Amino acid sequence: MDILSKIVIDKKAEVALRKQLIPVTQLEQSVLFNRVANSLADKLRKSSSGIIAEHKRRSPSKATINNNLNVQDVAKGYESAGVCGMSVLTDSKYFGGSLDDLILARAACDLPLLRKEFFIDEYQIIEAKSYGADVILLIAAILSREEIKRFSELAKSLQLDVLLEVHNEEELKKSKMPSIDMLGVNNRNLKTFEVSLETSKRLSSLIPDDFVKVSESGISSVNAIKTLQPFGYKGFLIGENFMKTDNPGESAKEFINKL
Repeated sequence: MDILSKIVIDKKAEVALRKQLIPVTQLEQSVLFNRVANSLADKLRKSSSGIIAEHKRRSPSKATINNNLNVQDVAKGYESAGVCGMSVLTDSKYFGGSLDDLILARAACDLPLLRKEFFIDEYQIIEAKSYGADVILLIAAILSREEIKRFSELAKSLQLDVLLEVHNEEELKKSKMPSIDMLGVNNRNLKTFEVSLETSKRLSSLIPDDFVKVSESGISSVNAIKTLQPFGYKGFLIGENFMKTDNPGESAKEFINKL
């Protein structure tokens, strides 16, 4: 069984438990639930750098990236560096994140915040909204076309942007629909964990222009971005590259200046 299938099994159990602990009606009473969301897609369209910087403590492919930073400092650093948005991992078992990270990031900055999570249930989308997210990430590899449609339409009804992540042509085919704002191409092969920018190049021509194109994984140099911009990419998700330093905000700032 590959890592993604394993994560989904664990996630289903986790979400079932959360639903028992905190009902939807309680989530909808959150002070952040009626907050006007900040569109990441709009920011990326207008930006010349397109950087979405990530807060990420660890991952299945890299045991520990950085456990020494607090999320508020990272959020403030990214905001002053001039990134377009911030991705916050909220999965605890595999990535060491939590919904508290999302709430702390929200309190610390005005950036569009992406809740990076393995969405398998509408409940998590309502949760994202109530914890201050502006954007959700849907992963085509773990969802049917019907689920993508249902989840993205719910997100849009809550004024959340939707970034849909694909790894290949097949996933891309089932994912094109009006309720998606951004199509993200993940350059990491989930079975081997190898990373190749060729994936973004290959799929770029198959993504219609009404979607904002985002490239994810393996973007660690200014050169990588310059290589992908001619293929129509407006957004670049960068996690490990900034997080493995002592000051992610400062690293992001230097990166954007170079760009």
